[in-house]
Amino acid sequence: MSGRLILAGNVIADLVIEVPALPERGGDVIGSRTELTAGGGFNTLVAAGRLGAETVFAGLHGTGPYGDLVRAALAAEGVRPLLPARTDGDTGFTVALVDAGGERTFVTSFGVDAEMTADDMAKVAAEVRAGDLVQLSGYGLVMPVNGPLLSAFAAALPGGVTLCLDPAPLVADIPAAVLGPVLARTDWLSANAREASLMSGLAEPGPAAAALRARLAPGAGVLVRADKDGCWLAPPDGSAPAHVAGFPVAAVDSNGAGDAHVGAFLALLGEGAAPAVAVRAANAAAAYAVTRRGPATAPTRAELIAFAREAGAADVVALLGG
Repeated sequence: MSGRLILAGNVIADLVIEVPALPERGGDVIGSRTELTAGGGFNTLVAAGRLGAETVFAGLHGTGPYGDLVRAALAAEGVRPLLPARTDGDTGFTVALVDAGGERTFVTSFGVDAEMTADDMAKVAAEVRAGDLVQLSGYGLVMPVNGPLLSAFAAALPGGVTLCLDPAPLVADIPAAVLGPVLARTDWLSANAREASLMSGLAEPGPAAAALRARLAPGAGVLVRADKDGCWLAPPDGSAPAHVAGFPVAAVDSNGAGDAHVGAFLALLGEGAAPAVAVRAANAAAAYAVTRRGPATAPTRAELIAFAREAGAADVVALLGG
């Protein structure tokens, strides 16, 4: 039986605007397309759920147009919200500017999702059971209210629960007192190359993966996502980091690609897949996602099998049961 994926983080609204290029300071550009969707950790839940994992949203959601959008999106993907809607405000939102090269730039404004309470965290902790996979994001840890609560929650997770941390772009702003206990409990750290460099001080993803693994407890693993170049895996067994090749595609929108990678990796890890093969499949899921417009574009299991078969990735096809 696959382990559940529990997101102890944020699902917010994404206002996505496609632009030819970012404007200069004080300037302006005309967007070519605008879309309002659920985003944040939603993309990770979608990626895992579409591969067959049971998914639970253990974060806050407000009352208002953004909260309504989030709940409708969760329901459409079969994700169960754990906490009731807050009536004292709305869910937050992100403005995501996607340039002509597919790169995205964010501006985030949090809502009630940044105002967790000790009672909220107690409900989340009571939900977690052995075999579950818990996903944390640096976005939650950087919040003045949520950060300390999530840090204490992570540190107290029982054995048999897999904790994955995605440090997110604001990792340099997370207080050391909040991040330290999380890193000490983390089983898997999944960062993009920029985040890995910020955390390690190393520019190259392979050495950065090794340095980050040294900051974790023995038996933990690290992924450094390198976009079209695939991913570097520093395995839990302490062996040297290995490069796991990616899948060359024509990217049209990279928004949500990292989330697709994390969600696919955790879903397959929860099925008992070996990390190296789960990473290879996650690379394929991320590659598939960037060929579609929108944030929640992770493939279903059938779509991922078809993509991997066309790419000649027999190992991924076999893993997925195709």
